Amino acid sequence: TRAPLGTAPLARRAEMHSYSVRANNVLSFAVSVWMVLCAMATASDFFHKADPVVSVKLAKVERFLRVGRNDEAHLAFDIDADLTSVFSWNTKQLFVWLAAEYATPKHVESSVSVWDRIVESKEDAHLVLPFVRNKYKLVDNGAGLRGNVVNLTMGWQIMPRVGVLRKGNATFPAAFTLPEEYPEPPQPQQRRAGAYVHPR
Repeated sequence: TRAPLGTAPLARRAEMHSYSVRANNVLSFAVSVWMVLCAMATASDFFHKADPVVSVKLAKVERFLRVGRNDEAHLAFDIDADLTSVFSWNTKQLFVWLAAEYATPKHVESSVSVWDRIVESKEDAHLVLPFVRNKYKLVDNGAGLRGNVVNLTMGWQIMPRVGVLRKGNATFPAAFTLPEEYPEPPQPQQRRAGAYVHPR
């Protein structure tokens, strides 16, 4: 006997519809499981207890001068920072930075990043740098560095494999005081190709 007209196409469409529904259900279940695992990974980081031991000191003021209208300081630091406890199983890497903080009559609070580093593994997370030069010069937009007291803050941003970014820091108030006078004569600020270039 022959099937009624139109019965076979309807059956094929129903079968195709059944496959698509099953695939959608499997995909939805996989996404739900993935979201639950991500939430569990993020929650586990909040229970991770870190006990970093950080020491940052000024090793030397290598240069202190006035360039154009700005004060510049070239510094070296003594860093001993054990950040191994900050790493958890969910930590991908740390972004570590050092900031110099001070106040002037014009600005109540100024913070200048002078050094940074990316730490990619727990084995490299103990930074022992007895004499490391600033990666970025300490520059004040004006003459606000002479005789000024500077705080040092080491911060680290925790970049997880899954979850939200978290931060930590350690501040060392009154870490050092810059000289009252410039040890070397002022230098003009040179201009080249439309950009200011500080002489070395």
